[in-house]
Amino acid sequence: MAKKPPAPKYKAVMLIDDNHLDNFINQKMIEGCNFSSSIYVHTSSKSALEFLNNLVRMGSSGKIIFPAFIFLDINMPIMDGYQFINEFEKIPDEFKNKTKIAFLTTSLNPDDTIKARKISYVVEFINKPLTHKILSTL
Repeated sequence: MAKKPPAPKYKAVMLIDDNHLDNFINQKMIEGCNFSSSIYVHTSSKSALEFLNNLVRMGSSGKIIFPAFIFLDINMPIMDGYQFINEFEKIPDEFKNKTKIAFLTTSLNPDDTIKARKISYVVEFINKPLTHKILSTL
């Protein structure tokens, strides 16, 4: 009898990165590590916020599928990761209160790490790409 794989760590996670290839690689790593049942992928902060606000409009059914973890790039055109956080804070607490955010970036700027540590939602500052080791420690 085949052994049943363990349940995913999270019901839903979100990737926000303007680089399609990075999203693809990170999505495959999340799938391969059985980190989440659902992965929402967005190439802009604006579309990700629109998606999250639509979940809020759905009410209790949207709350069930609201991402528990968001992997967020810092440097993106139009709306960067910090601007996304500012807008994310406007989402009602009953939706976002269990959501963790990890900056997933290529930034080597020490100011970014310092700034990220001051944001309560941000639990990690990770250099791309995601790895099995990183996912297992989150």
